[in-house]
Amino acid sequence: MTTTTPAAVADLDLARALTLVERSVVGRIVEALKEEGATLEEWRVLSYLGDGVGHPMTEIAEFALLSAPTLTKVVDRMVSLNLVLRRVDDADRRRVLVFASERGNEALTRWTAAVEREQENITTALGTEEVALLRTLLQTASRRLG
Repeated sequence: MTTTTPAAVADLDLARALTLVERSVVGRIVEALKEEGATLEEWRVLSYLGDGVGHPMTEIAEFALLSAPTLTKVVDRMVSLNLVLRRVDDADRRRVLVFASERGNEALTRWTAAVEREQENITTALGTEEVALLRTLLQTASRRLG
């Protein structure tokens, strides 16, 4: 019996059950973004920068759930694609801020639409009430566990 059958999933420990669901949800979103020529990491970065305010790399890394070296590689790629811009912070010349470019904002609109469509598909598959309950449970767990 594989770990993906309904009976096997019922017997999984919490960490493995969460991992299976996370992989499924993220995999679906990754595929939707791939069709738009984007990665999940790029979408997360632009999602954070979509407010029009420049942000330091440390904030972006925390939001995008990326290590500093990985974020640097992602942002380097995004700079080369003209999706984001780096600027020295006027308030602290030692710090660099990252901004979404006009092209980045246009991409964010397309990419977010693709993610939202896939999230609607996920909600349809799971059920609206179940998704709301799952979200509440995950938020509670995140707060309590740190």
